[in-house]
Amino acid sequence: MSDANITDITVIGGGPTGLYAAFYAGLRGISCRIVDALPQLGGQLMALYPEKYIFDVGGLPKILAKDLANNMIEQGTQFGPEVVLGAEVQEMVPEDGHFRLVTPRGEFLTRTVCVTAGKGALNPRVLECPGWDDHYRDGGGAHTHVRQIEDFRGRRVLIVGGGDSAVDWVLGLRGVARSVTLIHRRPEFRAHKSSVLEMQALAEKGEVQILTPYEVRHMEGVNGCVARVTVFNNETNEDTHVEADAVIALLGFKPDLGPIARWGLALEKNTIRVNGVMETSVPGVYAAGDVVHYEGKLELISCGYGEAAIAVNNAVRYLNPKARLAPGHSTNLKIFKQDD
Repeated sequence: MSDANITDITVIGGGPTGLYAAFYAGLRGISCRIVDALPQLGGQLMALYPEKYIFDVGGLPKILAKDLANNMIEQGTQFGPEVVLGAEVQEMVPEDGHFRLVTPRGEFLTRTVCVTAGKGALNPRVLECPGWDDHYRDGGGAHTHVRQIEDFRGRRVLIVGGGDSAVDWVLGLRGVARSVTLIHRRPEFRAHKSSVLEMQALAEKGEVQILTPYEVRHMEGVNGCVARVTVFNNETNEDTHVEADAVIALLGFKPDLGPIARWGLALEKNTIRVNGVMETSVPGVYAAGDVVHYEGKLELISCGYGEAAIAVNNAVRYLNPKARLAPGHSTNLKIFKQDD
């Protein structure tokens, strides 16, 4: 493999943080490659909740996840990075002055690396109850996320969970689904207080149903599709039957770094430990977004943007110690060809 195939930086992960890293690489004039195990750019925004509204990105009071992803893709690819999809990086091998990344789609050489792999492998937690496995397939009615709201139009939906995703989809499917019932194993919710209050107000009006503290005992189906779910009060053990055409288990994900855990990087809490410049324990390898850990870390898209900018700008200094750390304000950069 010739030097012509070596990029200055390879971004591993094509979600919002990775796309912002690719944008900054182009802004700084270094060659960039994006490698992602998923078949499309956009990360979890596209793969898990494209129809979900996001409210906490600066400058955007409200935006659908898929629209944010498309905007990020446009921004992140405007300088022409190489994009390799459907290619999980299985090995990162340090070599003389660069790294060799081994994937099922071939090997790639890079001078620096920026890992923006989010939570790693997307392994959703599922319901461990009789009947789940029988219906967790196409058309069976058991789901671990919402891809398209229209999939649930006119259906009786049972949502299981107590976090932001569960509460948000109670609100999002109200008026679309025929009925929406939420069960959670305890009365307290882990979601934003304003969303919980809105959901509770809808329940008082009879527009949605909330059952706590309840858990699923088993699921029954008709013609291969879920039709009734038996839930139980975990304090009294009393059963209640809920008629449902769809069950959405929003129980979070099992964190799994996958091959990243074998790359020789210092890890902490199943994430990559980084210093103040987003550098890992391996010189030349940086990381940003949900995959990193440092004191005070917040798992927010907005934080991932800042971490990506820090990582890439310091990678530029790693490549050329004489380079300026700060690129300057975008309004003054000739690369954007603005008129005065």
